[in-house]
Amino acid sequence: MINIESDLPTELAKPARRALVGEGYVHLDQFTQLSEAEILQLHGMGPKAMEQLRRALAAKGLTFGDK
Repeated sequence: MINIESDLPTELAKPARRALVGEGYVHLDQFTQLSEAEILQLHGMGPKAMEQLRRALAAKGLTFGDK
């Protein structure tokens, strides 16, 4: 298995992490080009994972692209 450098929140549940990595989303700055609705469409993403992503983005001064 390939080890990918990622700055996704470590507390993300495995299904959410698999959904994001499977689509190639491994860096928080990628989410600035995506809407929350786009991410929620991924199987494995739910409200808790979205909140964790929002907090991680905010900590870096970033937001989803739909704001």
